[in-house]
Amino acid sequence: MDIAVYDACALYSSPLRDLLLRLSAAKVVLGCWTDEIHEEWIRNLLENRPDVSRERLERTRRLMDAHAEGCLIEGYADLIPMLELPDPKDRHVLAAAIRAGAAYIVTNNVRDFPDSTLEPYGIKAVTPDDFLALLIAKDAAAVLEAVKRQRENLKNPPKTVQEHLATLEEQLLRKTVAFLREHETDI
Repeated sequence: MDIAVYDACALYSSPLRDLLLRLSAAKVVLGCWTDEIHEEWIRNLLENRPDVSRERLERTRRLMDAHAEGCLIEGYADLIPMLELPDPKDRHVLAAAIRAGAAYIVTNNVRDFPDSTLEPYGIKAVTPDDFLALLIAKDAAAVLEAVKRQRENLKNPPKTVQEHLATLEEQLLRKTVAFLREHETDI
């Protein structure tokens, strides 16, 4: 099973975060993060969404850590000083990916993780949409089931298949949604 480190931008949005976690629970991928990544997505969400409380986000953080076995990466700080990236603030993500033995860094900021820097570590930076496309190619049935369960668990308010696909499309998951539209009866 591939290991992927989810950058803060991949965990920021509740619908995308939920789908990525469901795919980890289904053992399609081992999604990982660090306390530092948690702090970043929580801080950004609090800055942009005053209607959301820190307590609520900390509860989400605890649930994520509790329900995704092996997800929390530690012991990577010693690698940070030796890494070079366009934005030095991203070095902790690469260090965590190296320590975890990750194949992917899932981020909307792929330019911040140049192939030339990641290749020696066997890591590739991919957008969430490209990452989901890779997972679909590996196990389309598991991805469809995860999306179906995600939609079925939406209770407040419930969503139709079309409404759910529109929500996923808002997450910039265009390729993923194109695939899902071809399989609407399965979700």
